[in-house]
This record gives sequence, C-alpha cells and structure tokens, in this order.
Amino acid sequence: MDKSLFRYIWRYSSREQLVIFAVILASLPFYFWSLDLPKSIVNDVIQAGAFKNGKTDAIFLEIAFTPPAFLGNWGRIVVFPGITVDQLGLLLGLSLMFLVLVLINGAFKYWINVAKGALGERMLRRLRFDLFAVTLRFTPNTLRTVKASETATIIKDEVEPIGGFIGDAFVQPLLLGTQALTAMVFILMQNVWLGLLAGAVVGVQFTVIPRMRRIQLRLGKKRQIASRRLAGRIGEIVDGMEAVHVHNATRWERAEIGERLYYLFDLRFRIYKWKFMVKFLNNLLAQITPFFFYVVGGYLALKGHLDIGQLVAVIGAYRDLPPPLKELIDWDQQRLDVQIKYDQIIQQFLPDRLLPPESMDEPGEIPSLDGPVAFKNLHVLDAHGGTLLEGVTLAWPYPARVALVGDTGPGPGVMARVLGRRIVDYGGSATIAGNELSQMPDSIAGRRVAYVGSEPILFPGTLRDNLVYGLRYAPRHQGEDGDDGEMQRILEAKRTGNPSDRLNDDWIDYQAAGVDGDEELDVQLIEILTELELADDVYRFGLSGLVDLDRQPELEEQVVEARHLLRAKLAEAGLERLVEPFDIDRYNRQASIGENLLFGASTAPSFSGRGLVSNPLLRAVLDSEELTDELVELGARIAETMTEIFRDLPPGHPLFDQFSFIAADDLQDYEDIMRRRSMRGTGALSREDRTRLLALPFDYIEPRHRLGFLNDKLRDRIVAARRALRDRLKGSLFENDLVLYDPDELCSAAPLRDNLLFGRVAHDIADAPSRITTLISEVVDELGLRQSVEVVGLGYQVGPAGRLLTPQQRAGVALGRCIVKRPDHFILNNAMTAYGDAQARRLLARLLDTHRERCIVAVMRQLHSPEDFDVVVEFDGAGARIVHGTDLSAVENGTHDGEAATDEAEAVGRERGSRDKVEAILAKGRS
Repeated sequence: MDKSLFRYIWRYSSREQLVIFAVILASLPFYFWSLDLPKSIVNDVIQAGAFKNGKTDAIFLEIAFTPPAFLGNWGRIVVFPGITVDQLGLLLGLSLMFLVLVLINGAFKYWINVAKGALGERMLRRLRFDLFAVTLRFTPNTLRTVKASETATIIKDEVEPIGGFIGDAFVQPLLLGTQALTAMVFILMQNVWLGLLAGAVVGVQFTVIPRMRRIQLRLGKKRQIASRRLAGRIGEIVDGMEAVHVHNATRWERAEIGERLYYLFDLRFRIYKWKFMVKFLNNLLAQITPFFFYVVGGYLALKGHLDIGQLVAVIGAYRDLPPPLKELIDWDQQRLDVQIKYDQIIQQFLPDRLLPPESMDEPGEIPSLDGPVAFKNLHVLDAHGGTLLEGVTLAWPYPARVALVGDTGPGPGVMARVLGRRIVDYGGSATIAGNELSQMPDSIAGRRVAYVGSEPILFPGTLRDNLVYGLRYAPRHQGEDGDDGEMQRILEAKRTGNPSDRLNDDWIDYQAAGVDGDEELDVQLIEILTELELADDVYRFGLSGLVDLDRQPELEEQVVEARHLLRAKLAEAGLERLVEPFDIDRYNRQASIGENLLFGASTAPSFSGRGLVSNPLLRAVLDSEELTDELVELGARIAETMTEIFRDLPPGHPLFDQFSFIAADDLQDYEDIMRRRSMRGTGALSREDRTRLLALPFDYIEPRHRLGFLNDKLRDRIVAARRALRDRLKGSLFENDLVLYDPDELCSAAPLRDNLLFGRVAHDIADAPSRITTLISEVVDELGLRQSVEVVGLGYQVGPAGRLLTPQQRAGVALGRCIVKRPDHFILNNAMTAYGDAQARRLLARLLDTHRERCIVAVMRQLHSPEDFDVVVEFDGAGARIVHGTDLSAVENGTHDGEAATDEAEAVGRERGSRDKVEAILAKGRS
C-alpha cells in the first residue's frame, strides 16, 4: 500500500478529479454574479438608481461589450439590445435572474456533490479490494499473529471514513477555497476596510482552531487503536466461547470488556469536549464578524463612503463566507484524522509481512512437480528465535510414500509445514522438482501441492462447495452479454481495479479433477467420500436434503416410483400402520395441525414459524372457516396444561424438548396470558396474546402429545380449511411460498425422506422410525438410487467453519478436497487426529495404497507399519535423517557419474520403479 493517502487517491482518480475541477471553475462566474446581483436590486431598483432625473424606463438584460483597443476601433458591440422595462419590471427581472442564478449554482453543487460522492465510493471499493488483495499475500507467519476480526474490522469499518474523505480530498478544498476567495474578492471590491476585517477573522480561524484540533486528533488515534483491540478481543471471546463456559470465566470476561469499554468511553468523552470547545470558538468568530460589519459598514454608509447596496451585498457575501471556511477547517481536521487512520491501517499491511507480488501471478502453463524433494542445510526458527530445524539435508525420489516420525518435538510438523508452504521464512534450501518452495507461486503450489493440517478449514456453503474449493481456479465463461446491468457491473469493476469475473460462471477445472462435467465430478466426489468412510454420512444428508431438479431432473420420476414401491413393501409386510400417507381429503393424524392446514412444504418465512401465524392469507382462511376462535381456545387449553405441568421444572429439562410447546424462557409469558384470560376471558385478550395462543395448536400432534384435544369434527373443519387455502393461494402474493403435496409429483421444498414416505411415521408404534429407515434403504438400493441420494447429500450445508459437521466429517472433507484436485505431493500433517487410532491407520493405509502415483508425506508420532512407506525420516531434536529408504541427497556431492545416477534414479522414480532398483543405481553412482 502507498504510504501517502493523497498520492494513492491521485494515482487512481486524477482524470475524474480534473473533470470536477473544470466544472468547479466554470461555476465561479455564476457564483460571483449571484453575489453582485443583490447590490443591483437595492441600488438600481429599490433606491431607484436606474431611474434618476425623471427616467421612467430602464434597459434590462442588455448584452454588449467593447473590444480592446489593440484589436482595432470596433466601438461598442451589442449582442442583445435588452428589454425596456419600468421600475416594477426591472425588479421582477432582476429577481428572476437572481432565482435563475440560485438554480444554476444549486445545479452545479448537485453535480459536483454527486460526482465526488461517486468518486469516493469507487475509491472506497478500490481501497477495500486492495486491502483484501494484500491480505491474501500475508505470509504464514503473519497469519499466526494477525487477528482475523481485527483485519475484517479494518477492511469493513476503519476504511469507511477514509472512503468518505477520498471524494473530498482534492475537490473540497478547491470548491470551498475558490468560493471563499470569490466572496473575499467581492467584499474587497466593495470596501477595502471591510475586506481586511473579514480577512483578519478568517486568519484567526485558520491559525487558532487547527492548533486546538491537534489534541482532538491525538485522542482520535488512541480511540481507533482501542476500538480495534476491543473488536479483536470480542472476536477471541466468541471463538473461545466454549472454554469460557466450561471454565466459568464469564465474570472475568465481562470485567475485562467493561474495563476496555470504560477506557474507550473516557477517550470518546474527552474527544467530545475538545470537539465542542472548537465548535464554540468557531461559531463565536463567525457570529461576531457581522457585528463589526454593521458598526463599521454602517458608519461608512452614514459618511457616504459606502452605499446601502454595497453594504447589503457585503453582508450577503459574508453570510456565504463562514460556511465554506468552516468546512475548510473541518476538511483540514478530517485530512489529519484520515491520514492517521490510513497510517494505522497500512501498518497492518507492511511489505515485510507479505508474500512477494509475483507469488500471486498466474502463469500461462502450470508445470507438474513430478520430481524429487530435497532439503539442503534447512534452518527454521520460531517466532521467538528458537531453533526448530537446523542443518537438515536430505532428499527422496518421486513418487514416494514418506513418513516423518518423531515422538517429541515439533520437527516433523515443521518440515510438513515447509513442504506445504505454511512456513516460507527459512534458511537454506527446500525444493520440489528443483523449484524453491519459498519462491513458488500460489498458482503452482495450490494445484500441485496439497496440505492438510490437524485443524481443517471449511467455509460456509454446501459439502460440494467445500470439496471442489481447490478446483476453482478461473471461470470458464467470461463472455460479456448484452445485459445493461452486467455491462455496468463490468465497467465499474474496471474503473475501481476490481475483478470483472462473474460468480455464476463455471469456475470448476474439470480437467484437473480428471472428469468431463458436473455429473462425473459428483460421482468422483462420492467415490472419494466412500474411500474416506463418509458414504453413510452423505447418504443420511441426502435423505434430509432437498432435491435440486436443475441438477438431477431424473430424480422426480424415480422418487415417485420409489414412493409407490415403498408403499407396496409396507403393504406386503403388513406394516401399513408404520406410515400414515398424505391424502388431500383426509386429516393426517401423525402430522401437526399446521402441517394439515398447509398440506405442503414452505419455501419462505411466510409459511413457517411465527410467519405462519401472522400470515394474512392463512388468517383470512381461518376467519372465513370460523376456526380462529376455536384454535385460540385450543391454544389456551394447551398453554394451561403446559404451564401446569412444566411450572416447577428447571430450564433445560429434557421434557421441554420432548413434550412442551413452550420454551422454558417463554413459560412465564404464557402464565401471564393465562392469568389475564382467567380475569377477562379469551375474547378480551389483546391481538398479540391471541396470536401467541393461536401459534400453539399448529405444532400439536395428537398421537405424540396425547392431550385428547382433537375430535373428528375439528379434523374435518381443518381439512375444509386446507381446501379453501389451496383455492385462495392461486394467484396470490404467497403462491410461490408454498409447494403443495401431490402423490404423483416430487415436492421440491420437502426433504427427500418426506418425498419417499409421502406421509408421517406413526408416533405411537415403538421403533417405527428405525424400521422405516431400513425399508427406505432397501427401496433405494433396489432401484439403484443410493448414488443419487448421496449426490443430494453433497448439497448439505456445513455451517460456519463446518460446525454442522462432526470433527471426523470435517477432517474427511479436508482430505477429500485435497484428493479431488489430484496433487503431485500430498502432505498430511497430523490430518487424522480426529479419528480413532484404528480408523486413522486404516484410512492412511488406504490412501497410501490407492495414491501410489504421487508423493504422500505423513507426519506420524509412531510408525506402526514401516513396510507401508518407501522413505522414513526420523527426527531427533532439531535434526533429521532418513533411516529407511533412499536418500538422494547423498549423491549431490558426488562425481558426474553420481549426478547421472541421480537423474536415472529420478527417472526410475517417475516410472514408479521399485525402491531396490533406485538403491542399486545409487550404489553404482557412488562406485
């Protein structure tokens, strides 16, 4: 980042700035005429200066000029002879001209403000993107010390005032300065003494007030740092919330945040005191100047040295002088404040904390790294200068299965991090296929080297999004279409230095994954997850997921077929009672009242949760079917029963989740409602109370809750209301918010499991859910739909940082993400700590066996099966040596024959030769 904010602004906006400058200069004559016109109105019209000596007419709007003498004797040239008017006509004409000038000046100001606002917003967008782009270049060591919340706060919040200033950086002083100078020149032209008096006040404002604001700026700098640290500390607490509750440290954390907030409050309060002191002095100087104008100007007018029109014009001009002067002073303070903020920001993005810019370059062709790995005199230090690795010199061929073994000490993990380019600040040399790791661009390392640590990093999105994350190199379709909005987006991106790539383009590099399209990629992802023992998890995700008909259109008919087959199997086994199917003409006893009313699945909040109760369409249907009062009364009975049963149970009791309609926190509110109902009756309750009672029956299921509140008459009326809702839904605003059930169609808003069942599992039959799950699996396997269900499971949302997955699932996704991009080198740095020992060994053995064509490096505490590895590196303190397999580094200092032997060994390695052949060739080279 450029150290000078003004240089940064001018570099990227000079052309726009010059255009605005030209408009400002063009506006000055109109501004001057607007200051001069009141004098003409007072002197020529009100005091009848244009009608002296008995004149009754005057010339209005005459446009004429006399060329200079050196151009020749042209005389007076009249462009427009003007209009002859009387005194009233001249008054109206000059007043209308003044109004026109006001409108013209207003139009100039509007255009200038819009232009500088757009300029500021574009530069703010550029600045934020530049900071984010620099963040992507943080070195691994920097990432370990930088707080993510602080960096996000800088990019999101701290640059906001800088963006507001960018549009004013050059435009504001020019605009305000020229306006103030024009007003000052005008005052001097009317009277020198009044001009000098105004200049003296301006001089005091520009010398005293900025000095007073220096203290305010220093306090603002401290406030900025304190605010950033507060945000960072809150982010740390949120990330470590589990530890806070586990160790009962809430009081300590509250005390610490309270102390930080007091310090911030004290700073802000002191800033406010200085701010208003400066404002008071500025306003005092602005208000006291008219006093001198009235005294001095009035005296000069009485003595005949100043006419009334000039005095009025001077007072009017000075009225326009303090605002730009005040804004200029504010601009100067903002300039200093913003420069401090900018200096603080760029301290977070210093070059010594960044990878070189060329590391982000995209080469034309990505070379393969199918060559040996070599370390020569490798030295690695920790953040405090302690030695982690020292003088390590070793190498192994490609491909190879390598174990980095060490019971104690960080050595194996450090070498793995060097290989995975998680450590780039090292001494000596570390190369893959002759390429120095610290100098290798991300575009090459990111595709040819895969690294998985002990803490998998996942992003919000679907399982598929996280698995293909390493395949999103560049969009495949970048053609600009004719859409005006898209063209405008691309234009703005180019003007602000942002990428013009579209997210809705196809970003996946199918060739890197070895497939031809989405369908083959999904199949490969399922195979990888099966290899990682996650197939059952993905299958469960699929049953609870929604079918994307754009991606899997064939599933619509297949699901309906599976639905009928499941129904036939239930009938054949005499298990029809396990599932009560949906029927448009019947009330489903295993479903809630709300589900029976809707008879469909919601796609929007208007038909789910609180939105369902307040939905005007549903309320209108309930009112027309005379169900509202009855359901409210039913809700009151439920509330009365629930409050009586759960009144003495502590919050968090499992019975709340199993049986209660009311959360423990809401129990007191419903008790209050029931108290008001007992005093005034249900009909006298407020609309809010009735709505809360109406919400309770919507979740009521008779076989589950067994309160005996439903009868056949009420069930029939609910079915009738269902039909009325279907009729009213057509053509309404809510038509697309609810997908209705149809026995011969797939409901795209309902989970796949519900589509297969097309009904509800019986709550009053023991072990019904598990028996149904078994039958569903049988049907899915019989129709060959398991892979399709698993593809649906790839759309499962993993949540922030993958928190909706188990630790084993997160680790599996991280491994699968590396496998799918088929790297040349696969680094496993304690990547399987989330698994048990037996499963971890089983998965590692499978990876080593199925990926022999690449180099796999695994960090291990204990080596259980040395025969699984071609090379074993043992660490002792800060040193390391190969204790099993081929060490190519022994050949590097030999003769030319030895170098040839190394080349031959590498060739054999590329052809997947055996370890014995490599060692025999090396022995030949040594001899």
